This record gives sequence, C-alpha cells and structure tokens, in this order.
Amino acid sequence: MGIKEIQHGNLYEDFEIGRVFKHHWGRTLTEYDGIIFSTTTMNYNPSYFNAEYARKLGYTGIIINPLLVFNTILGLSVEDLSEAGGPFLGVDNVKYYRPVYPGDTIYSKSVVLSRRLSGSRPGWGIVEWKTTGYNQNGEIVADYCRRNLAKLRDVQTAKE
Repeated sequence: MGIKEIQHGNLYEDFEIGRVFKHHWGRTLTEYDGIIFSTTTMNYNPSYFNAEYARKLGYTGIIINPLLVFNTILGLSVEDLSEAGGPFLGVDNVKYYRPVYPGDTIYSKSVVLSRRLSGSRPGWGIVEWKTTGYNQNGEIVADYCRRNLAKLRDVQTAKE
C-alpha cells in the first residue's frame, strides 16, 4: 500500500483573467499577536504596544502592526493562489486604508489581473493577482498586487 499524493491548489490554466477567489478562511488578530509580532521583528513603534501612546496619536487603542496585517492577508490567499507551488516573484502597490485593532477579523479575496507563459521556464506561467483584505465589517484594510510562477497542467497544449 503506497502513499497517494493529493494535488492541492490551482494551476496556471485555472487562473482565467477576471476570476475572483474569495479566500474562505478568516483570521482574528489579538493584542498578543500584534505585540509578539512587533517584538519578534524588532519593530518598536509604541503604537503597537502602548495604548496610551496610540490614543495620543488619535487611535482608539493599540493597533496591529501593518506588516502583520499584510502577512495575514497574503497567508489567507495561499491555499487558492500559490499552494500548488511556484516561486514568489514580488509584490507591488501595497496600500493601507484603515488601522486594524486587536479583535478585528481579517478576510481576503483576490482577482486575477494577468497571466502569461514564462519565456525562460517551460511548463510555467506568470500570474498576477490583486488581493484585498477587509475586516469583519466589510471595510477594506489593505490591498496589493503580487506575482507568482504557476505550473502548467498540460505543457503540450499551452497557448495564450
């Protein structure tokens, strides 16, 4: 009895331009998440761990480090967009729209912006998505564009 490999994720052909992925997991960020992330990454901006300081800046309390917010949004998209493998090629145009507070739940969705076959890696294509993160109230907290290589399902019939 051998081990059966189960394919996860989507391949190049699954990423039709305009297709929307509503990533089904959400993640509630806690005060602990924010403080431990900022401390571990040596980001000592007091608004991430000092409620009084954050209030003096106009926030209602401690805010979650925006880099943790970005990482969470990206992480929520992996199962649909890049779990099948393929190197990460970059991210552009990261924009933050509102602060995230402890207790907020982050969700994300992505839309396929473009795709093309790779000229240097036969059997692979380059896919670009715009991913949007939003909170439990449906308010956009951040968005960005990213690119990955995506493996082709069928190299023999690959055409654009």
